[in-house]
Parts: sequence; C-alpha cells; structure tokens
Amino acid sequence: MSVPLSIQKRFTFWVAALVLVLVGAIIWVIQKREVAIIFDEFRSRALLTASNLADVNRSSLLVWDVEALQADIDAQIDENRLYIVFFDRYGTGLVASRDIAADKALAQTSQLQNAAGEAGFYAQAKDVYIAKRIRRVLEVEVPIFVRRSEATWGSVKLGLSLEPLDRQVNRTRLVLILIGAGGLLFGSLGASVLARRITKPIKELADGTVRIARGEFSHRIAIDSRDEIGHLARDFNDMSDKLRQTLEAIEVANRKLVQSEKLAQIGRMAATIAHEIRNPLTSVKLNIQKVRSSLHLDETEQEHMALSEEGIAQIERFIKELLNFTRVSDLQMARFGIEQVLDESVKLLKDVLAEKGIVVERRYAADLPEVLVDGDRLRQVFANILRNSAEALPGGGRITITTGMAESETGRRLRIRIADSGAGIPEKDWENIFEPFFTTKPQGFGLGLANARKIVEQHKGTIKAARKRGPGAAFEIELPCEGES
Repeated sequence: MSVPLSIQKRFTFWVAALVLVLVGAIIWVIQKREVAIIFDEFRSRALLTASNLADVNRSSLLVWDVEALQADIDAQIDENRLYIVFFDRYGTGLVASRDIAADKALAQTSQLQNAAGEAGFYAQAKDVYIAKRIRRVLEVEVPIFVRRSEATWGSVKLGLSLEPLDRQVNRTRLVLILIGAGGLLFGSLGASVLARRITKPIKELADGTVRIARGEFSHRIAIDSRDEIGHLARDFNDMSDKLRQTLEAIEVANRKLVQSEKLAQIGRMAATIAHEIRNPLTSVKLNIQKVRSSLHLDETEQEHMALSEEGIAQIERFIKELLNFTRVSDLQMARFGIEQVLDESVKLLKDVLAEKGIVVERRYAADLPEVLVDGDRLRQVFANILRNSAEALPGGGRITITTGMAESETGRRLRIRIADSGAGIPEKDWENIFEPFFTTKPQGFGLGLANARKIVEQHKGTIKAARKRGPGAAFEIELPCEGES
C-alpha cells in the first residue's frame, strides 16, 4: 500500500510544476520576441549598410567606373561582410568581390527584380559556399536610384555573416535559461520551507508572471518578503524592467529613423521649392516694386501692391525657414554660462515683451557650471520658445525662466525651464508640437519648435513639454554638462 504524499510535499510539487510552466512560458515568449527583435535589428543594419554602399558608389556606377567600384568593395570586405556585388540597371553583374567573382549564382544573378515586391528590397538568410566552406549569411539587395528619376539604375547586393547574430541569440537564450532556472529554484525552495505562508504570495506571483508573459512589462509583482519567493519576484521585476527598457530603446531608435526619413524628404522638398519658386518670385517682386514706384497709381492700387509685396515676403520667410530647418550645419562650440545665453535671448525680444506688458521672471540657480554649446544656435532655441510664450500672452502676463541641475543615467545635466501664464497646450498635442509643420496658431509655419528640437538634440540634449501648476505652457530643456555626453 503506497503512502500518500504529505500536504507540504504535494504543495511543493504542484508549486514547482506551476513555476516551471510559467517560467517556461515566459522564457519561450521572451526568447521568440528577443530573437525576432535581434534579427530585425540585424536586417535593418544590413539594409542600412547596403544603402550606404549604394549612396557612396552611385556616381561610380553611373559612369561605369569599375575600378572605383572594385576598390571600394575590396576596402569593405571583412570577416562579417563576406561579399558585395554591384549590378547594372538590367540586373547584370557589373563587379563583385574576388571570393565570389567566379560564382555565377552570386556574382551574376540579381534577386531584386524577382523578390523585392512592394518592400523595395531583397533580404534572405541562406547558406553560401565561399572561401572553401559553407557560411550562413544574410543576403540583402537594394536598388540604386538617381534623383528625379523613378527608374532603377542598378543595385548592390551584400552578404553578411550570420555568425555574430547566432552568438548574440545564444547568449540571450543562455541568460533567459539561467533566469528561468533561478526562478524555478527559488520557487521550489520557498514552497518547501514556507508551505502555508506562501500560498497567497504564490497566487500573486502567478498572476504577475502571466501578465508579464502577455507583455505587460511595466507591471510590478508586489511581494516584499525576504525569502526565495521574494527574490523570485524581484528577479522577475528586474527582468521585466530590462525588457521594457530594451523595447523603449528600440521604439526611440525607430522614431529617430522615421524622423531622419522625414527630414530627408523635407530636405528634398525644400531644395525643389527654393529652385522652382525663388527665381520667378524674385522677378515678380522686382516688377511689383517697379510698378509701386510709378506716380500713376492711386492710393487703393498702392495698398494692393503693398499687400502683394507682404505676401511675397511671407513666402520668402517660409522658404528661408524651411531651408534653415533642413540644413545640417556644424556646431561652433564654446564655453558659456547658461544665464548669459538666456539673458541675450530675452534681449532679442525686449521690444515685443515690453509692448505686450509681459514680465520675465528669472530664477537662476547659483554656481551653475559652464556648458559647451553653440551660443548662437542655443539662443535661437530659447528665442523660439520665448516668442511662442509671448504670442500666447497677447494681453500681458508672466514668463518664468528657471535653471538648475538634474541627475540622469548619463550623468549630471543642466535643466532650463521656460513657463508662461497663457492658454497652454493640450496634452494630446505635446508630442506633435515638435513635428515639422504642426502648429496650433492661425499664423506660422510650424518649424520653430521642430528646429529647436533638432538643435537641442545636436547638443546631445532633450526638450519636452512639461506639466505645470495653473494655466499656461512649460518647456524643459536638459543639456549635458561640459565634458559629459
């Protein structure tokens, strides 16, 4: 006759089984998600590398400068970049890296026309026989375009070794397995020693881990005990925090990539506008000025001519702001006290502030360190924000400028806060206000804050709309202190 298991042993067994299942599910979900993220990031880097090769060698391809293309290929090949092939506009191999020059399948066959589809590129993991052995590679191919032409003028194919990706995936799996093993061990020991006391914490742990497995990485498992279950809960919380931080970092990188693409599109549009509009606009402006100088115009006609000149001036201001926004210029860095830059920015708007009866209150912290910045560009940022605040106070009011220090993960940072007592900005528009051409005002082009964010990010800083007590809007700018990035 078999002896029944004790409650403690059964409890330990079932808790261990539950922890094993939950940890396994979490590890499986996270492993699949991490592998997918790592592969997508690897493919994005491969496509970016291929695109850079296309941009660098576009002119050589157009003039069929095979020697220049071969020289660049030889310079790019290393242990990770296994082969590079350039194709002409007909999909015929033009020049390839020396290791695969004799391989017709790699050096003479373009995959772009058959496999690109709507994506506009080709990417495929495959096994390739190269350098007398079989290598796993990620093969990508991107088209090469010429400005103002929709036709493809060629393509570049790049083969990247998947060995670094495999090593990274294996490291990720090992870490996840170790975390899972640790979680299982802590859960089993805790169930064995504190069978009755951990019934409720186990339920909380199970509920929390299920939510984390669903992707709710911000959820915290609220177990404050100091035993194994408490350690397990803290391990899961740490794991979820790290995963959440990783996802946030990927989202930030994606937003920056989208922003870069937007800037590139705006830059192309700005160049077209400047070329197509400025010259005829100048002729129209000169003709209007010539007509206005005539003595045969009555007062009404003079007013109409003045309105036309004002409209032309507004178009010229828009073109100038657009070109300034899209132009990437080097920063002229020098050491400045932030109070000096702020005071000079206020002086730029002294007449406007005085005319509207706006009071500027300065709350500068003492003994602030100097910062290494481009004073002119930073004054432009502060002037844009102050101008927006002044426009939000048509009947007068108060603008408060506060400075101080802040601590962040990257070190000590200088914080500048500019707040006004105006109507404020709806919270739903806080992120959109920094987008190009977004504006809540009946007049303006929506480039002021977008340009301010670009300049601040060039300084390795951040700018955001912040909460404040009472009505009005507030902006916070953080800049790294000198010597810190």
